[in-house]
Amino acid sequence: MTVPTLTGITARRITSARLTTRVLFSGADSGTPVLFLHGNLSSATFFEELMLALPPGFRGIAPDHRGYGDAEPDKKIDATRGLGDLADDAAALLDALHIDKAHIVGHSLGGAVVWRLLLDHPQRFLSVTQIAPGSPYGFGGSKDAEGTPCWEDSAGSGAGLVNQTFAGLLAKGDRSTDTPLFSPRIVMKRMWRPGFVPAREEDILSSMLSIHCGPQDYPGDFVASPNWPGIAPGVWGPNNALSPKYQGDISRLYHIQPKPPLLWIRGSLDSSVSDESMADMGTLGKMGLIPGYPGEAVYPPQPMLQQTRAVLEKYKAAGGHYEEVVIEDAAHVPYMEQPEAFNRAFFAHLARA
Repeated sequence: MTVPTLTGITARRITSARLTTRVLFSGADSGTPVLFLHGNLSSATFFEELMLALPPGFRGIAPDHRGYGDAEPDKKIDATRGLGDLADDAAALLDALHIDKAHIVGHSLGGAVVWRLLLDHPQRFLSVTQIAPGSPYGFGGSKDAEGTPCWEDSAGSGAGLVNQTFAGLLAKGDRSTDTPLFSPRIVMKRMWRPGFVPAREEDILSSMLSIHCGPQDYPGDFVASPNWPGIAPGVWGPNNALSPKYQGDISRLYHIQPKPPLLWIRGSLDSSVSDESMADMGTLGKMGLIPGYPGEAVYPPQPMLQQTRAVLEKYKAAGGHYEEVVIEDAAHVPYMEQPEAFNRAFFAHLARA
């Protein structure tokens, strides 16, 4: 499904050493590159307005990840590598475009990819902007600020988190509101602050529906677990790649050289990535929505913000620099919901780097 682009955005099909995919561009080819990595349930389309708003002298670049949008459909995400496939794809794209260094921006899942890129390729980034990023310890299945696993098998994380009714409607390309809890359109609206409607709502929905669906794509595969809530991550797709089971040693971040300056920016109303995420089994169990909840001592809501802040404080103590900015009256996509406030902080960060 190819989504129309705004005037000023150029879509090209780029083949790197790893992947052929659609890549969106803005600005002059001679501009300083800014690489945008999109989140789950989206594509490069989400970034178009932000790319067009970049100050003069910058070149926006936004690919569709493998498993999303117009990426070649036979390339799958090996979740046992964590976010390694997506990180390597991004680095290979820079190589294909003959770009040595760039500013990098990650949103949600894209932010989780950026954590991995920092571990593997820190020398390639002039600055880092993390927009509502996934926790460095992964999504679901961990507790406390240090990311301690709730269970040894990471039960409660991975593809089993995804409601199967929603996954089925997504695969069918459903655009209705006939299933109030699980229609893709309704789920999309939960990303925004109450009452917000993006100007390109239909294109944004098309972007969401362009995700590749199946047991090796979205939502991915999962296995039974003896531990609550009874499911554990499989080995394929983006949701399993986000499991804490596959994130590796995040403490490597404190030893990277160089340490690019980092902006962590998020919406005050975000319920997707928060200390009580509405997509987290711990939160849903605490609310009584999943039977058999073992209690907060065993499986509390994942403190995603606390985890990110703790990691960044250690990054700072090791010689790095970060700034946390909270955009008021915005939820999970602050660059759409409150563009003026977001751009003010983002552009200042780019100018300082």
